[in-house]
Amino acid sequence: MSKQIATIAELEAIIGKTPLPMALKVIDHLDEGALRWIRLSPFCFTAFGDASDIVVTMAGGDPGFASASAHELRLPTALLDDAALARPGVGFASLFPLPGITETLRVNGRVAEVRHDEIRLAVEECYGHCGKALIRSDFWTAAPTAAVPSDVPAFIADCRFLALATTDAQGRADLSPKGDPAGMMAHLEGSRLWFADRPGNRRVDSFRNIITQPRVAAALLIPGSTHVVRLSGTAYMTDDEAMRAQFRVQDKTPALAIGIDDLSITMSESPALVRTHLWPMSGRPAIDPAKVFTEHIKLNKANGLGARLTSAALSVPGMTGLLKKGLENEYKNNLY
Repeated sequence: MSKQIATIAELEAIIGKTPLPMALKVIDHLDEGALRWIRLSPFCFTAFGDASDIVVTMAGGDPGFASASAHELRLPTALLDDAALARPGVGFASLFPLPGITETLRVNGRVAEVRHDEIRLAVEECYGHCGKALIRSDFWTAAPTAAVPSDVPAFIADCRFLALATTDAQGRADLSPKGDPAGMMAHLEGSRLWFADRPGNRRVDSFRNIITQPRVAAALLIPGSTHVVRLSGTAYMTDDEAMRAQFRVQDKTPALAIGIDDLSITMSESPALVRTHLWPMSGRPAIDPAKVFTEHIKLNKANGLGARLTSAALSVPGMTGLLKKGLENEYKNNLY
């Protein structure tokens, strides 16, 4: 096997550096677009971790189950599958999907306070994630099903969506969506789980984190089912050609394969998924992700000529429409 990817330089040599517009999508608070997104969302993945370990769980209820202000996100403890994971001071990451919307909202920060009825989270980062993972997994077109694979290996073989949780050396958490057709999302080989990197927003925070802090957690879903496999372990990345070839789709081979060792795995029904009734999709909220994310770039406080030019360009009338068309073209031609 080719050597493991051990440095940021090796990682960037394979996947490239994060494009400036992707970095500019991050803001340090929840603007009106993000607050509206959270009010419309019935569900989120969330992770809690520090500089040595991380865990992942889910929360959900009716749309607006989470509340928020510009610098604080609040989750009711009764609506988390495992509220005991949250401890004051640890990092948190969250991923909010909206029914029918392929893009997702990511909100990261720290646990500020744990009360008996809610967890208060100090927001440090907010940004949008492209829709490729949900498109590849057919997340919103799934039909509800009560049929559940009989064991963990069978569930993993059928899964189509994975939420990957990582932390960096400072304990900042990240939660990244991954999606693929059944049979290609994840492979369980003995005591090791494999999945592949696919084209996305190229921020690759999770892969950078794996280099500095390899303990990871993940939630694996079969869209349409209320059951979930949760796992944790030690991750590493490789560009091994034979391993990457196992994940070839549409004649395209991924640039990286990610392995997770020292696995701890559980499978159970998620009360949050039961409550939220994500499938069948009941309607699409009236929200424009391209507009929300364009506003984030305008609000970014980064200095530098490139940042100023990008923000100015997006202020030109009609640019949001062009961005939307660019996303549609990317989803059509560069899913893999």
